[in-house]
Amino acid sequence: MNKPRICAVIVNGDLAAVKKVEPHVDLFEVRIDLIGAGWKELAGRLKKPWIACNRNAEEGGNWKGSEEKRIEELLSAIDLGAKIIDIELSTGNLKETVKLIKKRAGCILSFHDFKETPSLDSMREITQRQIDAGADICKVVTTAQKFEDNNAVLRLISEFPETRIVSFAMGTQGLISRILCPLAGGDFTYASIETGKESAPGQVNAADLRKIYGTLQDGE
Repeated sequence: MNKPRICAVIVNGDLAAVKKVEPHVDLFEVRIDLIGAGWKELAGRLKKPWIACNRNAEEGGNWKGSEEKRIEELLSAIDLGAKIIDIELSTGNLKETVKLIKKRAGCILSFHDFKETPSLDSMREITQRQIDAGADICKVVTTAQKFEDNNAVLRLISEFPETRIVSFAMGTQGLISRILCPLAGGDFTYASIETGKESAPGQVNAADLRKIYGTLQDGE
């Protein structure tokens, strides 16, 4: 089994907590919309590769400024060393924005459903749209209403074997898909820096998640 990759989501300026979790993770996500004004200083102190993300309210984020400024902040992250930029499939002027990102960084195109898990056919179509729009990594994150939703999001990964994809379901019902995502062929999964500081429902803290993976690998 390859070592499952963990991306820890940074939601505030607590650098000490970030440094503590650093040995357990492979990359970070810097949530510009949640950290606020100090995000650039914090990003400059990271020792692992990082993704820049700046979510608006419609996609579960806290960005209060204009759409133009939101994209501007994301693009400025590339100058600070961001390896990957995460933008939503629903972003206006998507084609031009993806083109600007891909000149200098990788691009995650993300889709979130905060109510349910769409049908597998719908999720296939969403993933194909992400690929067609130029995604380096496709991200499809849904909400689990029943256990079977875990099967659907994990199956999506196997439907696109040549594509880098992150697919799991949020919420307590979706916990198993979060854990299994990188074991099922997903590029990585997300974790919180510490318990109580989750950026999405059902996130496990990174140190605990690494222990879970260690236990699974020891049992092979």
